[in-house]
Amino acid sequence: MNIYDTAHKLAEEIRKSDECVHLAELRERAYADETNRLLLDEYKRLQVQLQMSMVGAAGEMPSEDMQRFQQLASLLYMNSDVQAYLMAEMQMQKTLADIFKILTEAAGIRFDVPEKP
Repeated sequence: MNIYDTAHKLAEEIRKSDECVHLAELRERAYADETNRLLLDEYKRLQVQLQMSMVGAAGEMPSEDMQRFQQLASLLYMNSDVQAYLMAEMQMQKTLADIFKILTEAAGIRFDVPEKP
């Protein structure tokens, strides 16, 4: 079997999984409100910027952006629909990271940082 066919089958299984279906429902609910949508979009933009700065891809994140990210997180987590969505998204990201680890180990690729002797 072609490895790409297998990858597409895995993607379809993930798409149909209870976790992914539930995440889509929560996303729809969270984004239904216009204010939530705008705040979530800004939060996601700043989240990517923060992640890139942590790996050195974008330089250091300006302190005002970091402060805005923290304020948005506090505000968004007060909304039960948004909180449920963000928590489910984090769980899905963890699941996908676990799957990625399984795949990279199968390929003999290590992404962990070797310990110092």
